[in-house]
Amino acid sequence: MRIGLAVPQYGAFATPEAIVEVARAAEEMGYDSLWAADRILTPREPSDPYPGGDGTMPEQFRTFLDPLTVLTLAGSVTGRVRLGTSTLNALWHPPVLLARTLTSLDVLSRGRLDVGLGLGWLRDEYTAVGVPWEGRGARLEEWLDVAEAVWTRETVRHDGERWTIPASGIQPKPVQSPRPPILFGGFSHGALERIGRRGDGWLSAGLPLPALSAMWGAIRLAADAAGRDSQALRMVVRVNLRLTGEEAPLDLVPHVGTVGQVADYLLSTADAGADEVLVDLQQTTDTTDELLTAAEALLKRLRA
Repeated sequence: MRIGLAVPQYGAFATPEAIVEVARAAEEMGYDSLWAADRILTPREPSDPYPGGDGTMPEQFRTFLDPLTVLTLAGSVTGRVRLGTSTLNALWHPPVLLARTLTSLDVLSRGRLDVGLGLGWLRDEYTAVGVPWEGRGARLEEWLDVAEAVWTRETVRHDGERWTIPASGIQPKPVQSPRPPILFGGFSHGALERIGRRGDGWLSAGLPLPALSAMWGAIRLAADAAGRDSQALRMVVRVNLRLTGEEAPLDLVPHVGTVGQVADYLLSTADAGADEVLVDLQQTTDTTDELLTAAEALLKRLRA
């Protein structure tokens, strides 16, 4: 099983020094990947509750660096770990521009990029960037058509409902062929079907194993129905956690618990089909020393 770490990006860790220190140390420890998330704002009166805990957005989210800028810096001081977005809200960006930026990151990192895409959960952010909340699924389908064309075609042409591109050359192309792997977040029926039909994998969360297994089964069925190789898909499970010294009640694990409890859960996700796990320690530590100590303890338990 591959093991990933959320790169410093928000709260007390939103500094270049933290990014560089943790990225280098994580690679040296043996982590396989570094991941960055996507957040624009913290509304004073949110349109939607935060999907976790009591519905309140974590205080640390008030300061949040751009994910692709963070991954570019992390990539510049590492040479082996893969660089992923978990998840990037695709519809906030015109597809031609974001596809070009992602290509640039893939080129500059020498082919280490995993493109994790999602639709988000906060309507206020869509309002802030001037993108309609309604019709997100259909918009994402066309967004993907444009991005695929930019990544894979020598002559890029698109005439769709939302975007038009005259016949053009757009270079360079990604190092990875035919394009960087695309993984999707999401838990709705439509999202799971899209993963099977168009994705290379699923960015999941720390759900109970029966739920993980059931959703993964739905994704693989959708892939089979689309004539794709369902065995080639990946599942990456992300856990934003708070470590404790004493064992936590089982219903709080893996989001709260000891290193042992969290590690046991992460290892058990392999039975549900997970190929990779990803931990975010920025909400349970306050300094890079604490973060790296926790990262090393988890890694040792997971590799034991």
